[in-house]
Amino acid sequence: MLCPRKCGADRLNEQYGVCHMKAESVVARAALHFYEEPCISGEQGSGAVFFSGCNLRCVFCQNYEISRGKAGLIIDTGRLAEIFLELQDKKANNINLVTGVMFIPTIVEALKQAKAQGLHIPVIYNSSGYESVEALRLLEGWVDVYLPDFKCMSQELGTKYFGAPDYAEAAEAAIQEMVRQAPHIVLDEQGFIRQGVIVRHLVLPGQRKEAEKVLGYLHDRYGDQIYLSIMNQYTPMKGIDLPDRELKRKLTTYEYQKVIDYALSIGITKAYMQVGKTADESFVPPFDLEGVEK
Repeated sequence: MLCPRKCGADRLNEQYGVCHMKAESVVARAALHFYEEPCISGEQGSGAVFFSGCNLRCVFCQNYEISRGKAGLIIDTGRLAEIFLELQDKKANNINLVTGVMFIPTIVEALKQAKAQGLHIPVIYNSSGYESVEALRLLEGWVDVYLPDFKCMSQELGTKYFGAPDYAEAAEAAIQEMVRQAPHIVLDEQGFIRQGVIVRHLVLPGQRKEAEKVLGYLHDRYGDQIYLSIMNQYTPMKGIDLPDRELKRKLTTYEYQKVIDYALSIGITKAYMQVGKTADESFVPPFDLEGVEK
């Protein structure tokens, strides 16, 4: 019952949830990651912990190896705490928890242990945005920065691409809770984020108007209280059966520029945009258990 699916799986007793996971944490990679927003990665990298499984399961997922649970190692809470400390020892700017909704109880316990042993860098919760408010409240006081997606406003797209007609409703409530917990962007003297909310939107091919709806909503609701990250990196992955023709191509420069123009026209200034060749499979890290095994 941790996420909006509320599938009711008894994961403590070996049942799988919609996320294809039981209760124990499964991690596929724990390493320095350099492809996040500049205030997160910098030159030293973000300490990214990639959890396996996913409650949203986008039809076009770039990280499908882990979102479908095909990679990863089961670890206990003590090992997860050690991983956080090891990433800190590697000079990571932060701990970046990637898609960990299924494991929130064990994540919180691991953070308790790690902080008791000296973990002091910021903790980032990196999410699809499909979260329940009740579960997010378990993270209060343990997470410093929230990095959710806001994928769409349309019930039709939520159903077609995520099997979640309630996606927008859930994401709106989740982001509101995230902003309640981290109401202001706080950067340190080097420009790295210490607290706050950055909302990402991946512009999909053929969905320029949808992107404008998402950005319009976020700007109207939060203004400069949050940062936005407007991404052009959609990559149609080989071997995935995509449901429509548009998803089989990359975003055009024209489409992305029109979204950026719209963002500027409504007064968005606290936002990241992407330039260069970002739609490339080389940006997907290898899920090879680096940093996971002791």
